[in-house]
Amino acid sequence: MKKVRKPVVAGYFYPGTRENLLKVLENFVNRQSIREECIAAICPHAGYVFSGSTAGMVFSSIVIPETVIILGPNHGGYGEPYAMAEADCWSTPLGETVLNREISDRLKKESRYLQYDDIAHREEHSIEVQLPFIQFLNPEASIVPISLSGQMENPAWVEIGEAIARVVSGCGGTGKTIIVASSDMNHYESQQVTEEKDDYAIQAIMALDEDLLLERISEKNISMCGYGPVITAIVAAKGLGAKEALLVEHTTSGYKNRDYSQVVGYAGITIR
Repeated sequence: MKKVRKPVVAGYFYPGTRENLLKVLENFVNRQSIREECIAAICPHAGYVFSGSTAGMVFSSIVIPETVIILGPNHGGYGEPYAMAEADCWSTPLGETVLNREISDRLKKESRYLQYDDIAHREEHSIEVQLPFIQFLNPEASIVPISLSGQMENPAWVEIGEAIARVVSGCGGTGKTIIVASSDMNHYESQQVTEEKDDYAIQAIMALDEDLLLERISEKNISMCGYGPVITAIVAAKGLGAKEALLVEHTTSGYKNRDYSQVVGYAGITIR
């Protein structure tokens, strides 16, 4: 029997019906924009009302190829710390998307950390909220959802990033696969503090320097929830020949709800 991972934040983080979700995506995604092949992208994962426009700008600028490897943090801490989804497909109100088991199996062989575990994905939203954009732009694309936990000194992210680079190279390269790292930036501080902390972290990401990013997060106590996925994506992208990063947009929740006392930062970045 086919194993389907049902959506857990449809109707909460994004519209719960196909009709309404399509309307929102049509508003966020510019179909007329020029899209380029990218090695990786960084997208926020808050509710669409807050970060959907930033995610839409990122997805409007990139080509969605045959497969998307989506890296997300494990907010709840359930299941294996470095977990690939085991289900056959994931669903949203737009339909079902198959998981690329060939790439997942290769990654499991290449990495001593990655395991199959659906528990880590059961209640997690960070990967799910990326999926409607992918389905909207390329309904035929497959995905490889990977949930990443761990502490700042954990070496797993680098090893997994290197494994991703090897596997992608062996499966047709970046023309057939893109990496999407799901992360919000600083959380629940003032607009001014968050913009300063976010800019400090974004500079390191733009330099494609994962060590500098960790140093700056620790130095300024930046509450960036998906730094593990971002570090993994940077390492993988450099292994695939990345030379530059482009900041698509940096904004905060304050610009949406006009509450600047405690905001969350959102950054959209592409890596080529």
